[in-house]
Amino acid sequence: MASPCSSAFVHAVAGIPTARSSGAARCGARPAPAGRVAAAAAHVGAAAAVSSTAAVGAAASAFAGGSSAVAAAGSAARHEGPATVDAAVAAATVMMAIAPGSRVKVGVLGCTGSVGQRFLTLLEGHPWFDVVALGASPRSAGKPYAEAANWKQATPIPAAYAGLTVSECSPSAGAMADCAVIFSGLDASIAGEVEDAFAAAGAAVFSNAKNHRMDADVPILIPPVNADHVDILTAQRAGRGWSTGCIVTNANCSTTALTIALAPIQRAFGIKSLTVATMQAISGSGYPGLPSMDILDNVVPLIGGEEEKMEEEALKILGGLSEAKDAFAYADLTVSAMCNRVNVLDGHTEVVSLKLVKPATPAEVIAAIEAYPSVSKDLNLPSAPAKDVVYTAAADRPQPRLDRMLGAGFTVSVGRVRGCNIADIRLVCMGHNTIVGAAGGSVLNAELCIVKGLIG
Repeated sequence: MASPCSSAFVHAVAGIPTARSSGAARCGARPAPAGRVAAAAAHVGAAAAVSSTAAVGAAASAFAGGSSAVAAAGSAARHEGPATVDAAVAAATVMMAIAPGSRVKVGVLGCTGSVGQRFLTLLEGHPWFDVVALGASPRSAGKPYAEAANWKQATPIPAAYAGLTVSECSPSAGAMADCAVIFSGLDASIAGEVEDAFAAAGAAVFSNAKNHRMDADVPILIPPVNADHVDILTAQRAGRGWSTGCIVTNANCSTTALTIALAPIQRAFGIKSLTVATMQAISGSGYPGLPSMDILDNVVPLIGGEEEKMEEEALKILGGLSEAKDAFAYADLTVSAMCNRVNVLDGHTEVVSLKLVKPATPAEVIAAIEAYPSVSKDLNLPSAPAKDVVYTAAADRPQPRLDRMLGAGFTVSVGRVRGCNIADIRLVCMGHNTIVGAAGGSVLNAELCIVKGLIG
């Protein structure tokens, strides 16, 4: 469904937003940092030296002229070749960085919590999204963010957000009313009704909570695995009477790492069943997390509800859509999960044994992982890593401390692929639980919806 803001984005060429005078109420006007402008300008110069100016001009026309010029930019770029595509992308990036009225206004719910804080570190200087509203509990409402948040990230509070006044989590509260996108880091105890209210008010809600994951019309969206599941939003909106509002969920953080790691294997060989044992980081329990007497010198073999979520959500994520794109067809596989909390700050490690539909050697499984397309990057999502999933040949990898920041925390790593005496294949996978497994996953989902023209 087209929307006032969706046509203001160049997605045919590079997924770079464009400016347009209409539909401006939910598009921001805060320019990106000067460093991005300089870098993009240098990129244009380098690319233009080896390509014609046609694509650069087409990109400029697309920026000024909306969706009709986007096709021209795409046609020129593709006709001229890869170097010209590069020039068009860079030209659009420069214009995006310096032009007003081009970014979508977004709000962050649960902004003082662990996931909310991670959202803000990821959204600082984002080329498409402008954070204008922060929501939290009534005890935080009315305070400047720097005062309300007990900041626990490794980097300082982004200066752009430190002075924003926190509001209550209501679609009519302050700047929340202007937000086209809502990122929700709310606890499941309150998330469901609040997210419904925002979607009914017209916002696209990207949730980290479990409340709506198993709804029949809500995708558990992971672009590297099931980007096509976003197509159910048309049916969701029709069924719920929403014009621009929608709800999109992340998976549970451990399920996200698992399904990204397994997507290449499932596509190449099929999976009948799997067992997975997790070693999950303490940041997954939020702040303050577990008492030190519980987690130091210890492994806790219970994370409430986690095993059930992994066993249920994986089937929806790895499944498909009906032909009418109005229902999910769950994957025909069995999952047995055992979840443990370990004394690691960030990064969930998982050991997996697989029974395959089509027999495969470890070498063939490794080849399938290495050949898997860079889905998020190919979709031109600005937060995308170079590779969504990578294989590491080192005998003792992946390890959280060494590998969790691959792809700025968006890449899942797989290692120790070998035969299994009981099943067919066993492996180890690891992903950053609060980036790709939580806030970063939501950001990718929102970027995908921009590219698909679904946000307004």
